[in-house]
Amino acid sequence: MCITIYYNPACGTARSVLEMIRHAGIEPKIITYLKTPPTLEELEALVQQGPITARDLLRTKEKLYTELGLDKPNLSETTLLQAIVDNPILLNRPVVVSPKGVKVCRPAETVLSLFP
Repeated sequence: MCITIYYNPACGTARSVLEMIRHAGIEPKIITYLKTPPTLEELEALVQQGPITARDLLRTKEKLYTELGLDKPNLSETTLLQAIVDNPILLNRPVVVSPKGVKVCRPAETVLSLFP
């Protein structure tokens, strides 16, 4: 099974999710998104693969979220995704991709639904 995790090693939840994936006997592809930020096209593909929205991918607790006015409900999916491209710290983490879909794995146990 191929699993990808958008990962921030400073995040406790991300570390827990990575451990759960490995405990299941799966070695995931790890994308350290602060070093290798996703492109707009990659983020659009994640949303299309779903079942998530652009807003689900946003880290609303980040100060930049309100500073950039991303809390406005009328913003387009592309605008929200471009904000993440421009400011990768806004990516909610960890995002896990599997053949069963894409999820922001908060709480960490959410990842279990992506396993076979």
